[in-house]
Amino acid sequence: MSIFAEISPSEFFYRNRDLAGFSNPTRAIYMTVRELVENSLDACDSSSILPEISVSIREQSDLQGMPDPKHYTVTVKDNGPGIEPEYVPLAFGKVLYGTKFTLKQNRGMFGLGATMAILYGQITTNKPAVIRTVRDGYAYEYVMMLDIQRNKPIILRRNSVQVDDAGRGLEISITLLGDYSKAQQKVRDYIAQTALITPYADIVLEEPNGSSISFKRIMDKMPNPPVEVKPHPAGIDVETLRRLIQSEIGSIALHEVKDRFIKDVLRSSDKSIADAARERWDRLSTSMKTAASLLVMLNISVEDMDKVRIDRIDPLVNEIHYTTLLDGEYKSVKINDLEPFRSHLLSIAMGDTLISFLVKNFQRVGLSTAKRFLAFADMDEGKRIGMLSNEEIVRLADAMQRYDGFLPPDATCLSPIGEEALEAGMRSIFKPEFVAVVQRPPSAYSGFPFIVEVGIAYGGSIEGKGIRLYRFANKIPLLYDEGSDVAWKVIEEIDWARYKVKEDEMPIAIVTHICSTRIPYKTVGKEYIADRPEIEYELKNAIRFLARRLSIYLSKKGSIAMAKKRLGLYSRYIPLLARFVTELSRAERMPKYKVLLRLGEQYEQEITSMGLGAGMSGEAGDGGVDGEVSGIGIGSMENGGDRSGVGGVEVEGDGQGKGKEER
Repeated sequence: MSIFAEISPSEFFYRNRDLAGFSNPTRAIYMTVRELVENSLDACDSSSILPEISVSIREQSDLQGMPDPKHYTVTVKDNGPGIEPEYVPLAFGKVLYGTKFTLKQNRGMFGLGATMAILYGQITTNKPAVIRTVRDGYAYEYVMMLDIQRNKPIILRRNSVQVDDAGRGLEISITLLGDYSKAQQKVRDYIAQTALITPYADIVLEEPNGSSISFKRIMDKMPNPPVEVKPHPAGIDVETLRRLIQSEIGSIALHEVKDRFIKDVLRSSDKSIADAARERWDRLSTSMKTAASLLVMLNISVEDMDKVRIDRIDPLVNEIHYTTLLDGEYKSVKINDLEPFRSHLLSIAMGDTLISFLVKNFQRVGLSTAKRFLAFADMDEGKRIGMLSNEEIVRLADAMQRYDGFLPPDATCLSPIGEEALEAGMRSIFKPEFVAVVQRPPSAYSGFPFIVEVGIAYGGSIEGKGIRLYRFANKIPLLYDEGSDVAWKVIEEIDWARYKVKEDEMPIAIVTHICSTRIPYKTVGKEYIADRPEIEYELKNAIRFLARRLSIYLSKKGSIAMAKKRLGLYSRYIPLLARFVTELSRAERMPKYKVLLRLGEQYEQEITSMGLGAGMSGEAGDGGVDGEVSGIGIGSMENGGDRSGVGGVEVEGDGQGKGKEER
C-alpha cells in the first residue's frame, strides 16, 4: 500500500539540486560565487550605491596541497545597505523566501540563490554559514544552518557589536566541497563578464593560490533602478486573476485590529459585541464594522480574534471561509440574517465593479480601454467582482490574453544597462578596433516587458578568429549551454556574407543583454533563454543593425587600404616618370612633381580621418583589469554549436533601433 507524504521546498531541492545548478563540485563553486555576487549587486543597485564587491576563495587550511575536489570557503563582501538583522535567518535559512517575487527586474527570480549555496555547503561539509550584516552602527553576526526537512533556519550563534565607523554592507561565508582547478576559468570569466555589464562596479577576486584579479570602476553613472509596477492584463492567467480579485475584496486580519476594536467598539462596556457595535455603527470605520460583523457571524470572543484567519467571504453562497490557527483546520460558516452585519459583509465581499477593478489593478488601463475590452469580452462593466462565477473568471482571463487593444507594458519596471555603459564595458574588456551598440525599443512577450541591448566589437584584444558570443540576462552573465540559447540561434540564422563579414576568419565579439520582469529561462539554474518569437525578433533586428554598421566600417577600411596602396605606387613611380619625361624632352629642369606627392599625403590623411575616425579608437578608458594572471580573459570562452553551412531567410528589420559608434 502506498504511503502519502509531504516534503518541504528545501527537501525537494536537496534531492534535486541539479535543477538549481549545483550538480557537481565544479558547478557548485561557480554557482556559489555567482549567486552571492548577484545578491550583492542587486542590493547595491536597488539603493543606488556604487558597488564595491570582494570575492575570496580559500582552501581549508588542513587540506592545502591535497587534490581537488576538496573543501573551500567562499566569502563575498559588499558595501550595500545590508539586511535588517531580524530578516537574516529567514532570508538565508528558508528556501523560496526573499525579495525577488515582485513585478520588476531582478537578477534573482526563484528565491533560491544564497540559500541553495548554504544548503549545498551543509550537505557536503556539514559546516555552518556565517552571515555578517552592518546596520545603523552595529554589526550583527549569525552562524547558522538549515533544517532541511522543515525548511527553517537553525541559528547556532548570533551576536552584535557596535562599530565605530559608518560602515555598511553584507558579508557571507560558505564552506563547501568544490573543484576550483576545473571551475577556475568559469569563475574568472564570470567575474570579467560581470565587470563588462556593470562598468560602474569595483570587483576583486582573490583566488586560493593567493593571486588577485581586480576590475576597477570605469564610470560612476548607474542605470536607473527598476520600479515595481502593476501587472499587464495580457500576462494574466486564471490563478493570478483569482488572486487579484480576492486581494481586492480583502483578506481581513482580525489580529491587526484587536486593540483598536476593544478601544473603539467595546469601550469597556458590558454589552455584547453586536449591541456595542450597533450603538456606535454610524461612527465606526469600515475596518471596525468589518471586525464586528465577523465576530458576530463567527460567534467568537474578542480574545479569540488572533486565533483565526479569514480566508474568503463568498457572496454567491453567503459563506465565510476561515482557518483556525491553532490546528490549521479550514472551516466555513453561513452568513446569518443579523443586520447591519450581514449587509456590510456582503457589500465588502461583492467588491468593486468590473470596470473599476480593471482600472485600479492593471497597468496602462484607463476607463476607455477598460470599456472597449469589456465590450470585446461581452461582460457587464457594472458587475461586482465578488459576484463573478468561476466560469466568468476563466472567460475574463481568456479574453485578456486574446485582446490586442491593450497598450504595451510599462518599461519603468526595467533597468537596462544603457548604450553608454555597454560601450564603456566593451571598450574596457576588448579594447576593440571598432565597436557599436544598440538598445532596442521596449517590447513584450505574454504581457511581460523586455528590452534587448546588443553590442558588436571587432579586432583589438579579441582572442582568436570567429564570432564569440557573450550572453547576459538581467545583467547576469550566462556561461553554460550557449548552443541552446536563443541568441546563438539568431546568430546562426544571419547571412554574415551579406554584410561582408567572414564569420570564421574575423575576430568578432557580440554581446547580448535581455532585461525583463520575467526572463524565459529553460532551467532553474538560469543558464540559457528560450526562443520566444518576440525576443528572437528583437535580437535579430539588433544584430543585423549592428552588422550593417560593421559592414560600413569594413568597407571604408578596405577603401582606405586600396587608396593607400595607390598612393604608395604613385610616390614610387612619379619621380621616375618625371625623370624620364625630362630626359625625353631634353628639358633643363625636372617638373615640380613633389607638389603632387604632398597632395597625396594630405589626401591620405583626410580619407583616414574621415573614413575610420569613428572606429579605429581602441582606448579602454581609465579603468581596466589589474593583476598578472595568465589565461584570464573574457575571450577564453569557447563558442558552442556547429556553424558550418549556416544560412537562413533574412527578414528586413523595422529600423527603429539607433546605434552608437565611437566619436
